[in-house]
Amino acid sequence: MKLVKFLQKLNREQVTIELKNGTVIQGTVVGVDATMNCHLKKAKVTVRGKNPVAYATLSVRGSTMRAWLLPESLNLDALLVDDTPKKSLVQKSAANTTQGRGRGRGRGRGRGRR
Repeated sequence: MKLVKFLQKLNREQVTIELKNGTVIQGTVVGVDATMNCHLKKAKVTVRGKNPVAYATLSVRGSTMRAWLLPESLNLDALLVDDTPKKSLVQKSAANTTQGRGRGRGRGRGRGRR
C-alpha cells in the first residue's frame, strides 16, 4: 500500500505533523490529496522557539513534511489492509490481444498519382 493511500484513510484523526524546518503542527485531519498535501482543522502550529498559534483550518504542503505522529489508540491493522482491487494477469493479456496493430509509418506521401 502506498503511503498516500494510508494517509488518506486518517480522516477525523488527531495527528501531529513535524515539518522539515522543525515546526510542529497538531490538528484533526480533514483530508489528504494525491501529492500528500494535508488539510487540517483546529490546528495548532508551534514554530521552533516561539509561542503556538491556533488556526481554524490549515493546509500543509506534502513536500515540507518530515514525520507524522499518529495517536496510540489508532488501529493500524485495519488501516493497513489494502482494499483496492488488483488487476489480474488474465485481464491484461486478453486486453493486449484485442488491440489492433496500428498504422505504422504510413503508405508514403502519394506522389506520382494525379
